[in-house]
Amino acid sequence: MNRTTLSLIAGVTALAAITGVAALTTPHASGTNTAKAAAELPVERSSLVCPAPSTSDLAETTYTSFTPVTKGTGSDGKAELRSGAKASGGATDAKGEKADATGKADKPVLAAKEPGTPVTEDVSGADSPALIGSADGKFAPGWTVQESTEVAAGTGRGLQGVNCTAPDTEFWFPGASTAADRTDYVHLTNPDDSAAVVDIELYGKDGALETTVGEEITVQPRSDEPILLSTLTSEKLENVTVHVSVRSGRVGASVQALDDKLGGDWLAASADPAGSLVVPGIPKDAKAVRLVAFTPGDADADLKVRLASPSGQITPAGNETLHVKAGMTSAVDLGEVMRGEAGSLVLTPTDHAVPVVAAVRVVRGEGAKQETAFIPASRPIGTRATVVDNRAKGTTLSLTAPFRSAEIKVTASAGSEGGTASSKTYTIKSGTTQDVELPVPSGLKGTYALTVETVAGGPVYGARMLAVTSEGVPGFTVQTLPDDRGMVAVPEAAEDLSVLQK
Repeated sequence: MNRTTLSLIAGVTALAAITGVAALTTPHASGTNTAKAAAELPVERSSLVCPAPSTSDLAETTYTSFTPVTKGTGSDGKAELRSGAKASGGATDAKGEKADATGKADKPVLAAKEPGTPVTEDVSGADSPALIGSADGKFAPGWTVQESTEVAAGTGRGLQGVNCTAPDTEFWFPGASTAADRTDYVHLTNPDDSAAVVDIELYGKDGALETTVGEEITVQPRSDEPILLSTLTSEKLENVTVHVSVRSGRVGASVQALDDKLGGDWLAASADPAGSLVVPGIPKDAKAVRLVAFTPGDADADLKVRLASPSGQITPAGNETLHVKAGMTSAVDLGEVMRGEAGSLVLTPTDHAVPVVAAVRVVRGEGAKQETAFIPASRPIGTRATVVDNRAKGTTLSLTAPFRSAEIKVTASAGSEGGTASSKTYTIKSGTTQDVELPVPSGLKGTYALTVETVAGGPVYGARMLAVTSEGVPGFTVQTLPDDRGMVAVPEAAEDLSVLQK
């Protein structure tokens, strides 16, 4: 149980105390107490942080903000992204020496207009800071922001995309690297007005790596600290798992993984450690797929490796299982496993379940014109999920129902510069992955959002690939579609002061 969960429990306990014990019973019920059903209500506030996008002078970055229309919200609210202080000079010394980097912008960098319509903002160059955002009222439920950056040349050239993340206290990143041809930064973004204290642990194929300054890293208020992984350890390893844990405060965390020859992208955090995992939406034209897994416990994990294809689940030849030693990073190269078909990796225990985290590195293109993206294991779509910055060309939505058939509704929003929303419903058969035909908005101008809702069955997992070819290089990025947690269960409660007289 992480500290976020403990804080939530403490908050609920305090709320019950303030109201004089909320009675979950019918006032005059006799015999056993019967709790009333919890109501599903929209969340009233959301927070997101976006890391500083690039240190390249050639970077062109687009921010896209969107909130799906949600029933039950009021008529008021706002969603804004403001500049956080940017730590200067690239990699920090990991001890928070840049206290003078604190600051707040007076004017929002990006502000939403109405739910159901995306808004965008473009910035250029290497000086774009991290952004800190909040949404309330009608803009809070399902608020989604993406940062998309095109870099024309140099290390990490290609398309880099990341969903701005909610602040939390723990993150796992299997798939990072300290190899000589990689430049990987873990970005720690603190949205609050007080400093956060963070530990970073690295795990290689033989276990925990000795780090020089990985403990008690101070992240100054409202700032972004990009920490170069290769400065934390002297070991040069191809596959590394990064664990970010917060001692005090909270941060958003993402890993920017840049390769000298194979482009680069953002590596988002894996879903929480679990016995079974799904890595959705591996592109059908992938030239190389590498699976990286890690188990944080003290027991080894043995996993069945299955590929959910359009026709059903199959076993990758020669990679039927994966053994993950406790506390060690395991990796396996699956090669051109997709063979021209959409697919998702499904990892399940061979015997008893041991919690693991996982991600894949995907390479597309030929020869010197190859590009890289990362796909972490994801939570299911659940009730609803949204992905933004979809374009008239180059957008692929992949959906998988690994365990049970499901019916899914996909809505394409109005365009950021014009157009009318449209929807389609699909049936995803059990054990399959489908690249679905998108419902493109009529009269589309600009970019649009895709909102995916589970109608029946499931669970369903999803991912969106955005592809932009520039000078023959197939730049691409993949974002997963976990549940947006825009609705929260609120028990129907009544104040019962009679308990104070007993």
